[in-house]
Amino acid sequence: MSQPTAETAAPVSTEPVFPDYRITSLIVACAIFMEQMDATVLATALPTMARDFHVGAPAMSIAMTSYLLALAILIPASGAVAERFGTTRVFAASIGAFLLGSIACSLAPNLPAMVAARLLQGAGGAMMAPIGRLILLSTIERKHLVSAMSWSLVPAFLGPLTGPPLGGLIVTYLSWRWIFYINLPIGVLGYWLVKRFIATIPPAAAPPRFDLGGFALCGVGLGGLLFGLELIGQSADLPVALGLLLVGAGASLAYLWHERRRRDPLLDLSLLRIDSFRLSVIGGSLMRITQGAQPFLLPLMFQIGFGFSAVRSGQLILATALGALLTRSFTPRLLQLVGFRNGMLYNGVLSSLGYAVCAFFRPHWPFALMFVLLMACGAFMSFQFAAYNTVAYEGVPRERLGASNSLYSTLQQLMLSFGICAGALLLKLAMGVGGHAQPRVMDFSFAFIAVTVVSLSSTVWHLRFAPDAGHELSGHRPRPLSPRP
Repeated sequence: MSQPTAETAAPVSTEPVFPDYRITSLIVACAIFMEQMDATVLATALPTMARDFHVGAPAMSIAMTSYLLALAILIPASGAVAERFGTTRVFAASIGAFLLGSIACSLAPNLPAMVAARLLQGAGGAMMAPIGRLILLSTIERKHLVSAMSWSLVPAFLGPLTGPPLGGLIVTYLSWRWIFYINLPIGVLGYWLVKRFIATIPPAAAPPRFDLGGFALCGVGLGGLLFGLELIGQSADLPVALGLLLVGAGASLAYLWHERRRRDPLLDLSLLRIDSFRLSVIGGSLMRITQGAQPFLLPLMFQIGFGFSAVRSGQLILATALGALLTRSFTPRLLQLVGFRNGMLYNGVLSSLGYAVCAFFRPHWPFALMFVLLMACGAFMSFQFAAYNTVAYEGVPRERLGASNSLYSTLQQLMLSFGICAGALLLKLAMGVGGHAQPRVMDFSFAFIAVTVVSLSSTVWHLRFAPDAGHELSGHRPRPLSPRP
């Protein structure tokens, strides 16, 4: 993992310890892609798996929710675990746990075994994304951080969008067990690359005592909130969903009381006093509601509203991931030209209006036109989240990077789930007003306009960033104001 002879022979330098920061970014990106894709890839395979397991199709939803449960419980603990055992070691172990969970899933003979395997897989996935980002923050030079974060965002867009169509293709032409087999070569390669190219980041010299009470409250709170939102988004049992939301809200409020009375809490909310971190969290949360609604609304609109096939729908949805990939190349240069504040301000408006355009899509529109517009949506959103994910840590001291990353990752997961819930509720509201049993094109248009308004509200928070916010990261220097005569 490390190269001690080279490090001891070389003088102290501020250069990164990696041969190339791009290698580190791509290793982290591959891990995040596996984690994001596995959260959604089972959706189209559940009926086939239900037949093999001799259970009803609705009962198979636990195979997806058990994965989300592991994420909700363990993401808040990622920073504390990395401090205690070492960031690189935990990252490699998380890939190993994910691979073992994938193998167990592929061999599962029944539903209980599948649930246990998905919990193990989710335990690895919960650590991969936040600790991968922590590796980027801890080791890459600040001048390369924007580019590195841009690379890590591509799988965040690609994973949830490719999961359902990929699962459909595998179930159609192969066995559903191949959904988990495809993780094996990617995971083995990723594990070897971590050992080969990522230098050892040692554990903290004196890690604080683990906050067991906070861990329990966060697990119950986030689990209740995420599962309640998930059930509402899936139009499941409303009383159960509301009960979970109440339990989650109660545990979350109890954690607020607990956090104020502990010196080293699991999720340190005092980090929100740092301007750049707080503004990125609030602005990013509003934008992520819209981003979370998109993977829910677009496939339904194309297949139910427009009558497109699953393949044609998947081709259009992949356009957003392609736009995100293309944006990665010029994000650092654009931020250098306009700065974080102006970039997030104006691009945030463009990102929101991009989703407003989706409200005007109609079945007779040319395929190429919709594809290009969705590429633009993906490009705008990719730039926006690359800016958020980088400038958020501008004022965070190095010793608090782990804590800030845990808090940021937890809120990110929560808001994306809330976006799915918001999209489902808005669609149901439009259907109820119109008296439609099945969603129609105008119902989807209403939902897209509504989530656009949510995204546009983030403009208020973008205006509160300092003009020179993140200038050390982007290299941008704002023009000084001309003195008045």
